[in-house]
Amino acid sequence: MDSVLESAVIWVDQDTALAETLQTLKREKQIAVDTESNSLYAYREQVCLIQISANGEDYVLDGLADMGLPSLDAVFADESIEKIFHAAEYDILCMKRDFGYTFRNLFDTMQAARILGLSKLGLSNLLEELFGVDQGKSFQKANWGKRPLSEEMLHYARMDTHFLLPLRDYLYKALVEKGLLELAHEDFERLCRVEPNHKEALCYNQVSGYQHLDPQQLSVLEALCQFRDKLARKFNRPLFKVIGNSALLAIAQACPRSLDELKCIKEISPKLVERYADGILDVVTAGLKAPPIQIKTHKRPSSSYLNRLDAMKVWRKQAGLKMGVQSDIILPRDILENIVGAKPSNSEELQSLMAEIPWRYEHFGADILEVIQREKSK
Repeated sequence: MDSVLESAVIWVDQDTALAETLQTLKREKQIAVDTESNSLYAYREQVCLIQISANGEDYVLDGLADMGLPSLDAVFADESIEKIFHAAEYDILCMKRDFGYTFRNLFDTMQAARILGLSKLGLSNLLEELFGVDQGKSFQKANWGKRPLSEEMLHYARMDTHFLLPLRDYLYKALVEKGLLELAHEDFERLCRVEPNHKEALCYNQVSGYQHLDPQQLSVLEALCQFRDKLARKFNRPLFKVIGNSALLAIAQACPRSLDELKCIKEISPKLVERYADGILDVVTAGLKAPPIQIKTHKRPSSSYLNRLDAMKVWRKQAGLKMGVQSDIILPRDILENIVGAKPSNSEELQSLMAEIPWRYEHFGADILEVIQREKSK
């Protein structure tokens, strides 16, 4: 396949151009979609670009422009238009968060490749292996929030969708030949329903290892996280570019009372000390005076539940090896855990638990019920 692109990128950053693009897309049966965000460069991540390819044209929509991007929901929610993504979940979550879109009729080329048992799942790997196309990786960590974008960045952005339609056709044919298209559609439907997490959580939950702190250290960590959050918001920078999680955890563990004690913490760079020493020490003092944070302990599941869970995971892994796929293709984790918790007694109960994955119920239901019944009889 020739990777030379004949037409120019269609840049859309005004309502008039968006309206024309929307009318064009409404007439299509398939469109390829991707997004670029600025998570490495901003306090609150935003969708900076929405790339769409259709009928040989590549559109790049400015996600930061003052235009009516929510109007694209008419396309994304249209059941008659197939939306083709590669690794759709993150893009869908971001677009739902920023624009409130609804998605119907989706095809995820990465999930299709996983279901087919392919070893290389990255878009660049698939395009090079199947079509001889060198996608390039030079802008993977680019700042997509900067304007204007260079011609090289625009080219990189369009390449994420330009070849998705022929890739979809190749994978679709393979799914049909292997009798796995219905299985793929189950996962595509589930992807349409993913939702952003809007739950408010204490800041310390962002730091891996917080479970090893005592209650007073946990209060210090929470105060440090809130301090970092204020700085990140002020400078519009991602949290990790202000103070890293490992540094916060080390400070909370040591609870330094003086500049010398702070400097002794190996995870703290001289630059961090120079910038934030006074603030950090004040926050540590406040955290030590704050009420201790008690982590709620969750009741340990029963031994019978854990035995069923282990037995189901063993069965799922063996089934995955037999089919040549990763185990979650056989049975997604959330549904596996629901089945283990409900411990169905008959096929009707199991079928209800697997209502959104009927292909899997048809092919694996009897085996699953046998595993559950065997564990219940012990």
